[in-house]
Amino acid sequence: MKASLRLCARVMALLMFAVAAQYAFAERKPLDSVIAIVDDSVILESELDSRVRTVKARLNAQGTPLPSDQVLEERVLDQLISDAIQLQMADKMGMRISDNELNDTMQNIASRNGYNLEQFEQALASEGLSYREAREQIRREMLISRVQQRRVDNRVRITDREVQNFLQAQAGREASNVEYQLGHILVSVDDFNDTDEVEAARTKAENLRQRILDGSDFQQVAVAESDGANALEGGVLGWRTENQLPSLVVDVAPELEVGAPSEVLRSGSGFHIISVLDKRGGDTGKVIQQSKVRHILIRPTDARPDAEAEALINDLADRLESGADFAQLAREYSDDKVSGSDGGNLGWVSPGEMVPAFEQAMQEAQVGEIKGPFRSRFGWHVLEVEDRRQKDIGDQLKENEARQVLYRRKFEVELQNWLREIREEAYVDIKLAGMGDEEDTENAQDEDEETSDAS
Repeated sequence: MKASLRLCARVMALLMFAVAAQYAFAERKPLDSVIAIVDDSVILESELDSRVRTVKARLNAQGTPLPSDQVLEERVLDQLISDAIQLQMADKMGMRISDNELNDTMQNIASRNGYNLEQFEQALASEGLSYREAREQIRREMLISRVQQRRVDNRVRITDREVQNFLQAQAGREASNVEYQLGHILVSVDDFNDTDEVEAARTKAENLRQRILDGSDFQQVAVAESDGANALEGGVLGWRTENQLPSLVVDVAPELEVGAPSEVLRSGSGFHIISVLDKRGGDTGKVIQQSKVRHILIRPTDARPDAEAEALINDLADRLESGADFAQLAREYSDDKVSGSDGGNLGWVSPGEMVPAFEQAMQEAQVGEIKGPFRSRFGWHVLEVEDRRQKDIGDQLKENEARQVLYRRKFEVELQNWLREIREEAYVDIKLAGMGDEEDTENAQDEDEETSDAS
C-alpha cells in the first residue's frame, strides 16, 4: 500500500512538473497574436514584424533614414490592410499564379538585377527574407497587380481627341529622351467639401515641403508621412521619360533642380510634393529593330503533363532541323491557334511585345535559325526569325505610345481613388495597442448611442 502511495505521489509530482514546464514554455514563447481583422482575414503580429524588417532592410540599402519604429509600424500595417483587402478580392475572383509563372518571374527579377538565382537568394537574405518568403511575397504582389488592373482598368477611358491633343502638344516640344527619377509625397483628402479637412491637408503638405527645404531627407519624410502607394519605398516612383510623367507634374518636373521639392500641387486625391531625385539621358533615337517571327507552342495541360509537352516539342525541333515544313507542323501541332492556323506566323514583332523568355530567344536567334526548345509561362516554344528590319517610328506607333502615356497617367489617379474607396468599404478592426484607437473609440461611441436609443 505504501509503495502504491509513493508511486502515485511520484506520478502526481511528474504531472505537476510537466504542466509547470509547459506553462513556463508558453510564457517564453507566446502564441502569435492577431493585430487586425480585415473583412474575412486576419493580420498576425508575425506578419507585421516580418514586413517591418524587410522594409527597414530595403530602406537601409537605399540609404534612406528611417522614421521612428511606431511610425514605420503604422505605415506598414496600413499597407498590410490594403494588401489583405485586395488579396481577398483576388481569391473571390478565382485568380491564381501558377508555380511555372512564378518561377519565370523570379528568374526575370534576378536577371534584371544582374544575379543568378543563388546570388539573388543571398541578396534577399541580406534584407531578412528567405527565398521561400520572397516567392510568396512576389506571388501576392502579382495577384494584387492583377486585381488592380482588372478593377481600375475599366475606370480609365482615353478618347481619340485626347490622343490628338497630346500629339499636337508633343509636336511643339523639343524631342527628348531625358529620364527623371521621381520622388512623390501625397497628403490625401477624403472629402474636398470638408473645408477643415482640405485646409489641414494643405497645411500639412506645406509643412512637409518646408521640412525638406530645411534639410530633411525627402525619402525619409515620404516613408513617415506620405499617403501614396509608394510611401514604403521612400516615395520613389522610378525612372520616367518626359512622355511618361504623370499629368500633374509633366510641366513641373523638367523645371526642377535635382533634389529640390516642387511647390505643393493639388489633385482630386489630395496635395502632392514632387522631387526629381536624379536625372539621366537625353539622346533621341527613333529607329527600332523588328523581327519577322513564326513559332510553335506546346502548352502543358492536365491531360498532357509538362514532361510530355517537353518531349513533344523536342521531337518537333528535331524534325524541323531535319528539314520538315515549319508551317505544316505549326498548323498541325501548335496550341497557339491564331498563329498556328497561319503557319505559326506572328508577323513583325517590336521589342517589348513578347514575354521575356520569348524576347530573349528571338533576339539571340540568327535569321533563318530554328531556336529552341525554350519555355515561357505559356508553355514550350520553338521559333524561327525569318527576317529583320530597321523601322522608323510611324504615326500609328506614335498614337499607340500617346495612348499608353495617357492611360498610365489616368490609371495612377484612378488607382489612388479606388484604393481609398475599398478601404472605406472594408471592415477593419485594429487590435494592436496604440494603433486604431481613434477608430475603436468611434465604434464604441456608436455602440453607446445605439444602446441609449434602444433604452
